Amino acid sequence: MEQLYSISEVARAFGVSVPTLRYYEECGLVRPAARRGRVRQYDRAALERLAYAQLWHRDGLMPLADTAAVMTTTHAPERRALITAQHDAMQERIDRLTRAAAVLQHMLQCPADHPLNCPVTGAYIRARVDAALTGEELPEPPFPDIPEQFPNI
Repeated sequence: MEQLYSISEVARAFGVSVPTLRYYEECGLVRPAARRGRVRQYDRAALERLAYAQLWHRDGLMPLADTAAVMTTTHAPERRALITAQHDAMQERIDRLTRAAAVLQHMLQCPADHPLNCPVTGAYIRARVDAALTGEELPEPPFPDIPEQFPNI
């Protein structure tokens, strides 16, 4: 007979809470193999399905709805399309975070006493105000190129 694991054992082993496992069950990501009284019991197949869900949700940072969609699709092209959409959205977030980190890095390294007195930051702020007042598209922040602008800092 195959070994079964209680919901608390599975939660502890996989680093999630018992309510999280219950929620995963509601979302259709994992199903207990049996119940002993009121306690859910999971077999190895359920544990593998949970690990598969964690691959997409925890490791791939996919929302649970998208994780469920990827896990339930049986067509590789549909699965690839879902993954591609997630990858593209993630890359956009990475690009925004990279720009944000560059802004903060510049602010830490800028020799000006105030951001408005900085040639880079001040020019960007003034251009942004001008664009907002004229209805033009806001300029892209120049900050990713900052390390070359202040090499001695």
